Amino acid sequence: MNKTEILKSKIVEAQLGGGEKRIASQHKKGKLTARERIELLMDENSFEEIGMMVSHRSKDFGMENEIYLGDGVVTGYGTINGRLTYVFSQDFTVFGGSLSETHAEKICKIMDLALKNGAPVIGLNDSGGARIQEGVVSLGGYADIFYKNTIASGVIPQLSAIMGPCAGGAVYSPALTDFILMVENTSYMFVTGPNVVKTVTHEEVSSEELGGAATHATKSGVTHFAVANEVEAIQHIKKLLSYIPQNCEEQAPVYPYELKASEIREQLNSIVPENANQPYDMREVIDGVVDENSFLEVHKDWAENIVVGFARIGGRSIGIVANQPAVLAGVLDINSSRKAGRFVRFCDCFNVPLLVLVDVPGFLPGTDQEWHGIISNGAKLLYALSEATVPKVTVITRKAYGGAYDVMNSKHIGADMNYAWPNAEIAVMGAKGAVEIIFKKEIDAAKNPEEALKEKTDAYAEKFANPYGAAARGFIDEVILPSQTREKLLKAFKMLENKVVNLPRKKHGNIPL
Repeated sequence: MNKTEILKSKIVEAQLGGGEKRIASQHKKGKLTARERIELLMDENSFEEIGMMVSHRSKDFGMENEIYLGDGVVTGYGTINGRLTYVFSQDFTVFGGSLSETHAEKICKIMDLALKNGAPVIGLNDSGGARIQEGVVSLGGYADIFYKNTIASGVIPQLSAIMGPCAGGAVYSPALTDFILMVENTSYMFVTGPNVVKTVTHEEVSSEELGGAATHATKSGVTHFAVANEVEAIQHIKKLLSYIPQNCEEQAPVYPYELKASEIREQLNSIVPENANQPYDMREVIDGVVDENSFLEVHKDWAENIVVGFARIGGRSIGIVANQPAVLAGVLDINSSRKAGRFVRFCDCFNVPLLVLVDVPGFLPGTDQEWHGIISNGAKLLYALSEATVPKVTVITRKAYGGAYDVMNSKHIGADMNYAWPNAEIAVMGAKGAVEIIFKKEIDAAKNPEEALKEKTDAYAEKFANPYGAAARGFIDEVILPSQTREKLLKAFKMLENKVVNLPRKKHGNIPL
């Protein structure tokens, strides 16, 4: 064979990964191969592979006799919708996608390039974990990746798609990235698998139950998106990227939008019920204020009492944080505070303006919340919104009570524009609760305590359960009709697009983790 033929045969060998038999086995499980995934993800003919000829260096346990070019991971760069993106895709057909020293080096190399060139990194994870035959060298490889993830955090977007097993050390790299997607029924994540769990705690649990997509999307909140199959996962990654910039120095892509003669949305006037205790779906408000079909919800099935996600207003990307009165009356609790706090910090890292929609009766009371740290967890959201320097706009649609009023992007913690609808109630607490404290003696002494309570409650509500006290103080910039909201937001975000805030010099703050 001449040199050209040798090269061609090596390329064919590398592209086969673990061989036809293992590729067929991968397909049989309903999974794509590492290269098929990249082909679907990147723009046609844009992918440039790096490290195709890399092979492992292990000489133990007969490993020197089993060498595969590429060593179980395909790495490189290309474009997605014309934008430079780096990708690594683990190949389960080679040693179960296990991570070796050289496998880790390939991943670190593209992460370094992504950092130097200011472009996102996407990891398509499908790995059985550390390559046991290599011992501590493999563990060192994981730690090298974790370190790069941490250095890159907040500099370039990092997305992780879990498309197979992800166990032990393998779960920490995705956990350090910005967003995790999981594929239902074919992917799982856990620190220790069902066998170890059974040995240590005597619990019988399946891989799916312990760490499947449904578990992490609903119970733990580890994954941000759970999708039906790998093709859908890849489409989801592309959609997500359309809302975020290449790096922390840039702005998200702006999509063409033609301003209409009127941006009034009459349907918003009838969403909030007259009865202050009746629920409604805040997603209807979101749909009424953002560009049509532009809302991409994040963490949809976890901590459902708060809604977060990306959308566009006038073609420009925004992040939305909204209390959800349809679930637990929209109350703030441990999980919703963590969910919203994390999302706010991502938006602030990457210059995505924030819209906060408020209908919150307060923080969830009870021993469970207090003993599990509602104080420090609630403070995470407070910290995140206080620290954020991106444009921040708030709309109070109904209730804003107590400390939760402060936390939900109030003027006092740096919001730029604060609007309220006419039926908004901004107070320390609900009228009935306030009256029971303030007028307790009078009500107890009254001939008809129930009537006295009602009378005092009505009087208190009339005086305090409205937005005008806050507006008089300048805490609310304008009381607006619901139908005007979109128009006001278009103008406010346009006005704020060149906002600059200079924070005090420091190494970094100390968020209450």
